[in-house]
Amino acid sequence: MSDTFQAMVIDMADAKPQAGFRQLSITDLPDHDVLVEVHYSTVNYKDGLALTGKGRIARRTPMVGGIDLAGTVVESRSDKWAPGDKVIVNGWGLSETEWGGYSRFQRLKPEWLIALPEAFSLLQAMSIGTAGYTAALCVDALEDWGTIVADDHEVLVTGAAGGVGSVAISLLANKGYNVTASTGRPETQDYLASLGASGFIDRTSLSEKGGPLQKERWAGVVDSVGSTTLANALSQTIYGGAVAACGLAAGADLPATVLPHILRGVALLGVDSVMAPMEKRIRAWQTLSKHLKPEHIETLARVEPFSKLPTLAQDIVEGKIRGRVVVEITP
Repeated sequence: MSDTFQAMVIDMADAKPQAGFRQLSITDLPDHDVLVEVHYSTVNYKDGLALTGKGRIARRTPMVGGIDLAGTVVESRSDKWAPGDKVIVNGWGLSETEWGGYSRFQRLKPEWLIALPEAFSLLQAMSIGTAGYTAALCVDALEDWGTIVADDHEVLVTGAAGGVGSVAISLLANKGYNVTASTGRPETQDYLASLGASGFIDRTSLSEKGGPLQKERWAGVVDSVGSTTLANALSQTIYGGAVAACGLAAGADLPATVLPHILRGVALLGVDSVMAPMEKRIRAWQTLSKHLKPEHIETLARVEPFSKLPTLAQDIVEGKIRGRVVVEITP
């Protein structure tokens, strides 16, 4: 085991978050029960905000960034895990209140870990990552609501070319749903069609303020955008339909009315991936194991070296990244 290793650490400089590479040792890590050698992490929108300082994600500093990790257990004081176990971690406050995956080694609480599903390698698990796991939580929530199973109406996916949107399209299409993708990048349509999207809508039509009750169209919606897009999606959802909301790429505001809810019985289903209970997490990974095509995993993601992380963080905040980006922590 190396005496020191590289990590991406967020600290405060001139009262603003600033991220940079730093050498750490095992003794610098939190005193949690399971030591994991991290092979891969990911770049999510939240990671981009944290590393660029455009969002106050880290609630204390210094903070090792990275909301995802996949790796191998090296040491364990818990009888739940043993050296050699392959594990994944999503959320649980990583990069916010707990040190995260942008580090060659990390100490973690045993209750945060999930055994790597047999269907995936460590690389594939991080090709899915928090974004894909969140997409699965959204699909599970919509199916639990029931409406999208009962008819042939369209299912809308906003932010379609992003990580959540890409995996949501693949899962929904593989389950037999008629998926419409909302995107502002026409050049991504061939990619989205390859994942299973059967229709497209320009995101501008959803990002401009519309009426409180619009023409009914969507049986279900997976929304990672928020703001006016979410308000319009609610206004266009059919009677008894539901919207699973999991993101705020366009903002945290919701300029909507109660009319879709009280006149059409439309449900707004909030989906949280960070502190989701373990039973929901396990179910989401089962959904991914059963319904995410292996060839789509390769299409979804690209692998980049740890050294490129600052550039990748900037790119995802600026909307320049398609699908998923996996960061190789341990070569």
